[in-house]
Formats: sequence, C-alpha cells, structure tokens
Amino acid sequence: MSESTMQAVVCHGPLDYRLEEVPLPQAPPGGALVQVEAVGICASDLKCYQGATKFWGDDDRPAWAERDVVPGHEFVGAVVDLGDEARERWGVDVGDRVVSEQIVPCWTCRYCLRGQYWMCAPHDIYGFKRRTPGAMASHMVFPPEALVHRVSRDVPAAHAAFAEPLSCALHAVERADIRFGDVVVVAGCGPIGLGMIAGAAARFPAAVVGLDLSPAKLDLARLCGATHTVNIAEEDPAELVRSLTEGYGADVYLEGTGHPSAVPQGLALLRKLGTFVEYSVFKDDVTVDWSIISDDKELDVLGAHLGPHCWPAAIRMIESGRLPMDQICTHQLPLSRFKEGLDLVADGTSSIKVSLVPE
Repeated sequence: MSESTMQAVVCHGPLDYRLEEVPLPQAPPGGALVQVEAVGICASDLKCYQGATKFWGDDDRPAWAERDVVPGHEFVGAVVDLGDEARERWGVDVGDRVVSEQIVPCWTCRYCLRGQYWMCAPHDIYGFKRRTPGAMASHMVFPPEALVHRVSRDVPAAHAAFAEPLSCALHAVERADIRFGDVVVVAGCGPIGLGMIAGAAARFPAAVVGLDLSPAKLDLARLCGATHTVNIAEEDPAELVRSLTEGYGADVYLEGTGHPSAVPQGLALLRKLGTFVEYSVFKDDVTVDWSIISDDKELDVLGAHLGPHCWPAAIRMIESGRLPMDQICTHQLPLSRFKEGLDLVADGTSSIKVSLVPE
C-alpha cells in the first residue's frame, strides 16, 4: 500500500464482502479524519452480509443498504485531522480518542428539526450508505453532521467500541420505563441483552431475569446484574416468572435475540397491562396472535432503535469498570480475518462480541 491508500473491507452486495486497497480518505470540511482502533461486528452487519430483506429489499420495499460501502458502525478511533470548526463543535482535538453515534443525521428533515435525530428520514448510518463509509478500514471520516463523544484511553479499544451496542441497550431500557417494583425479563444474553440487563439492573427493579440457551452467557448475565437466569433449552421460564410475580406475569419484557420464537414467548410471559420492548433486527418475518396484545392483555408494545441520548451513560458505564468487559469482548481479529469474524457472529455459541482491529 502507498501512503495514499489503505486496506478496507468493501461491501459489493450480499455474501460479497472483499478486503481491498482503497484511497485513504481526507477530513471533509467541518469534519474529521479518524484512525480506527477497533470496530465491532454487529448482528445487523451479519444480517446485511447474509442478504436480509430489511437491508436489501424485496418485492414490497426498496433496498436500504448500498453497495461499494465500507461496513462497520460500532467503533473507536483517534482523531488524526480536523479543522477549527469541528474542534469547537465537538470539543475534541487531534490525538483524542473518540466514538461517533452510528447515525449521521441530516439535521433538516422533520424528525431532526423536532429533536428526534435517531429517526432521521434519510437515515444514513455508518457502514451502510455511501455518504457514511464505516470503520472496517484503517481510517474513516466523521462528517460535520456527526455526533461525537470522547472516550478514555484507560480502557482497551474493543471495550471502548462497545459503547455503540451498550447505548442501544440502554435506550431500550429507557423505553421500558422500569419501576422499582418491576420484574423484568430480558430475552437473549448476547451483546445487546447483556447491556439491557446492566441497564435494567441500574434501575433497581425487584428482579431481572435473563433468558438464553448458553450457560456461559447466563453466567455473564449474572455478572451484569441479572438476579435470576433461565436456560430455556432446559426449563420453561414461565414457572419462575409466575413465582416472582404472585402468578401475574412479568411487568417488562425486553427482546434482544432477533429470533422469531422470542416474540410469542414474551407475549406469554407478560402480565396484563405489561410492557414489551422490541429491539432486535429480524432476518425472518414474525407472526403472532395480536389478540393477546389487544383483547387479552392490553399490552404496551414499543419499538426501540439506536441509542439516542444514551451514549454518555454507556461510556461512563464502560469506563467505570462495573461490567465484565474482558468476558464480553471475546474476540479481536485483524481486519484480514473479517470473514472469520462474521462466521463467529453467525455461530453465536463461541463468542459474545467480536471486533476487528486494523493492522
């Protein structure tokens, strides 16, 4: 490679990601050039790679993802170059370690003008759009519209990059409006689910129940704050939930598995007037009996997307040392082994959070 090029993973479409030599980007006017230290592989990265309809469309909806884009939206890096305008806007300087929120808002659509930037109409997220190339490369750029936060250098890079999934999990917790007396069930103890457990536990409810198929993940769930865990391959969680709630059912159910079976499971575990928060990106369509939501239980069913206003809290939580980050961030691979990283995420049994570290 020359001084004007870099290695990067490039998406050419489903199942067609390639490690290539590409031009080294320059800091845009009002933006910054950042040297990438670590980039996590998200379940949504995997589903985009696999060709999920949400990303590539079908007969009923257009594609959202674009080709010829560098993937990667959960990352940390060091500022290499920026101008005075960006320095003043973000309060960062050359050499600072930084993260950027995964969405780069347009700041002109209805949602942005109303302060709802995480639902920005164009919806340009790093790693999926040509306007916002991602972090599976040695360098990336932060556009002037980006939201940027500083992170301590006292934590490993892979841990710092976990601010993205953790902020998402904390947003789901905020949506749930958890009360002190609540029994909260979290489905899935992967990166998002563990963050949900940590966030829910910080609200001090009566109980936080983690559900998963993996004993190792359930052990991690307890380290993150779960008061109870259930291996759903061996036990029906309904009995435990009933015992904790005088037979009524859970107050809150947070879905973080992305598996269709977790949705009817949640509807069954919730009490009447309970709250269901859905965070996952599903590869396949989900069908449920909607009369449970309406006529049977009158449930509040809420979606949650990205991590608006939760990044500072996520960064503080990581920097505090209260989470078992060494056990959460299980794999750090060089950029050249990105396909191995995707396979690890797809397998789901031997990893929690897989990150790529540019050479």
